[in-house]
Amino acid sequence: MKLVVFGLTMSSSWGNGHATLWRGLIHELLANGHEVHFFERDVPYYARYRDYTEMPARGRLHLYESWESAIAQAAEQLSDADVSMVTSYCPDAVAASELASDSPVRLRTFYDLDPGVTLKRFASGEPVEYLGPSLFRDYDLVLSYNGGKALDELRDVLGAREVVPLYGSVDPRVHAPARSNPRFESDLSYLGTYAEDRQKALTDFFLEPARQLPDRRFCLGGALYPAEFPWTSNIFFVRHLPAAEHPEFYCSSRWTLNITRASMAYTGYCPSGRLFEAAACGTPVISDYFEGLEFFFEPGKEIVVVRTTEEAIAAIEMSDAERERIAGAARERTLAEHTAAVRARELETVLTAHSGAPRSSRSISPVEVS
Repeated sequence: MKLVVFGLTMSSSWGNGHATLWRGLIHELLANGHEVHFFERDVPYYARYRDYTEMPARGRLHLYESWESAIAQAAEQLSDADVSMVTSYCPDAVAASELASDSPVRLRTFYDLDPGVTLKRFASGEPVEYLGPSLFRDYDLVLSYNGGKALDELRDVLGAREVVPLYGSVDPRVHAPARSNPRFESDLSYLGTYAEDRQKALTDFFLEPARQLPDRRFCLGGALYPAEFPWTSNIFFVRHLPAAEHPEFYCSSRWTLNITRASMAYTGYCPSGRLFEAAACGTPVISDYFEGLEFFFEPGKEIVVVRTTEEAIAAIEMSDAERERIAGAARERTLAEHTAAVRARELETVLTAHSGAPRSSRSISPVEVS
């Protein structure tokens, strides 16, 4: 089938988790014989940290300066597409949805990669830039990054006709065991963009353990951390890491920390892509709890769940044997159930069921960026 996606970014992993998810998912779709076009607005902050520019054969990344400059090319690709997909945070989501509605595309879909935020903003009356006046009513199918009550609320509150979960995943070609790098060595690491609704958990499970364990080393990587962030002398900061350096970051840590944004935990069944990435690298994970976590990893066996600073410190001080047992079990579970290949097959099944027999894909030039 031919799929045309209008998304936030695939070209830059700076400050977002969308890019690595799309790279793995699209790679698998292309390997399975499908054709994928990804439209991304070319903005300075992603261009500055661009770490991906070429897609495999049968794929094309379209970088455009303004929606007006992209309309003709987008309309051309939609003219013989099987599926259109607009995603949350796409800066031209509403316009892209309207263009898809006016095209002969068979199946119009939306992929909400942050449904907790979408629902919270809508409920509070805040603007949700990627939703038009009809909300989700004009889409044939809505995919949700979260399960749980997000599925009901996207349908009941925002008018989605049909909602199916498509959880995060990891590409084991990119995230795999790697050598340790002295630059990232730590007893506990955390990789994530700064978010106010993660700060309490970050304080309880990372900053406070660092304060109480001055002889231990902690490493934090990410973007947008404010100048007044409460650093301690044993916390080492990495401002930005391209996806290619994530494995060394994880594999240089005895443990890594997963924190769920409050807006995501609101719906439950909301595993971060970072959780799967760390597990695929063979690094054991300490995590806060969200409803449905046990659907993805078994607490105590494949992941350590903490609710207090004391529990986080106890996890950090576990024996190497226990730590390695947990890491091995999580990696095994991840490679069996949470890879991009698994999600691509799930997506194929859902799209085929909703669109009928797909058209044959056209032959296009390999590896083009426009």
